[in-house]
Amino acid sequence: MNKTFLLALLLGCAAANCCAQSLRPSSQLGGLRADAASAAADATPRSADYIVAIVNTEPITSNEVRRRTLRAEQQLLQRGAALPARDEMARQVLERLINERAQLQSARENGMKVDENTISDAVENVARQNQLRVADLRQRLAADNIPYQQFRDDLRDEILLTRVREREVSARVRITDQDIDNFIRQQQDHTDSAALEINLAQILIAVPEIATASSLYALQTKAEQVLQRAQAGTDFTSLVREYSDAPNAATSGGVMGLRSSERYPALFADAAQRLRVGAVSGLLRSDAGFHILKVLEKKQAGLPGAVVTQTHARHILLRLTPQLSEAAARQQLASMRQSILAKQADFAQLAREKSQDGSAKDGGDLGWANPGMFVPEFEETMNALTDGQISEPLTSRFGVHLIQVLERREYTLNASEQRELARGLVREKKQEEAFQTWSQEVRGRAYVELREPPR
Repeated sequence: MNKTFLLALLLGCAAANCCAQSLRPSSQLGGLRADAASAAADATPRSADYIVAIVNTEPITSNEVRRRTLRAEQQLLQRGAALPARDEMARQVLERLINERAQLQSARENGMKVDENTISDAVENVARQNQLRVADLRQRLAADNIPYQQFRDDLRDEILLTRVREREVSARVRITDQDIDNFIRQQQDHTDSAALEINLAQILIAVPEIATASSLYALQTKAEQVLQRAQAGTDFTSLVREYSDAPNAATSGGVMGLRSSERYPALFADAAQRLRVGAVSGLLRSDAGFHILKVLEKKQAGLPGAVVTQTHARHILLRLTPQLSEAAARQQLASMRQSILAKQADFAQLAREKSQDGSAKDGGDLGWANPGMFVPEFEETMNALTDGQISEPLTSRFGVHLIQVLERREYTLNASEQRELARGLVREKKQEEAFQTWSQEVRGRAYVELREPPR
């Protein structure tokens, strides 16, 4: 199996990015943990395995870090990016593994589990997305010395991580009318800044919550030296990989992505608004530490939601019950899809007869939908369809769906509709903030012991 296929296989049905910040339910298996994946691509001889960290009572081994590091390097190579130093990437990979291990333990302590049927359904989903049968998938894994049970265990952890993150973050997010009023007022009163989309890269010199005066001085001195190099023209990406303590800095190059200024911390947005593209900020101080920003891109976005692409779609929903497993629901919907494509059945009629959604009486018709109206896993699949196309069975938090896009149009939103769009933007921002807070809390509660390599 070549590396390109293997990476696609283990990414499942979503993009590699997600990252721990993606709050999608378990049916979206994006960012599948790649301990097994990288083992297949590693042609170098293995060194002796040893424990590099203890998270509460669970060990993380050097082989786990090595495999995940290799996976990150594969992703960079596929994007044509330069590779950072192996030690720096391994350090950030270890921190990611520590966070994941602590979050998995939190999920299990709260009684969260993933049953074997769900894992089997997930395996089928990965195989289907890579146009394989499960038997073919198992053969390819075996050919690359990837134990099938390890593959299932990785899927189990990914599903559990997604579920606990979704549950914990959703419980923390509350959107009030005042939140929406404030967001809209900011858009109206500060059109130049609020409508600005910015892409930033950052270097973070982290400061511990409890830092002595001497250690704080040393960290600030280090940050000022890095700032001088950045302002003198040293390659910013190289500085990120050498010095930044931000999560995933080694793999992302510090790039935070093009987004509205409202979705950046106020400290970052205020600094970026005064800078031209390509400029480097001064030293910024937050609770996390010292930040250095570089403006990679700026563009005016206008008031959000003035004109959007609406989608007119319909669907058939089968809800999962103890009597109807995900695999059985998928099989039923796949059979319906074949009948529709063969013109042996009508989509609307099947929806009226079979769908377990309120739209069944309308033949599954969902009407015209604005972006963000549906849950992410549903909307992502719907957006990938062309007019008239019918999806493969899709699992969401509500059950299993068959989706057909009927048509699309450009639409100017009225005041009420813009308000709903603003609600979605506020929710997205609060979810990101809530995830970061929760993740830090879980990490802070965990007992973490780092160990030196054996001599």
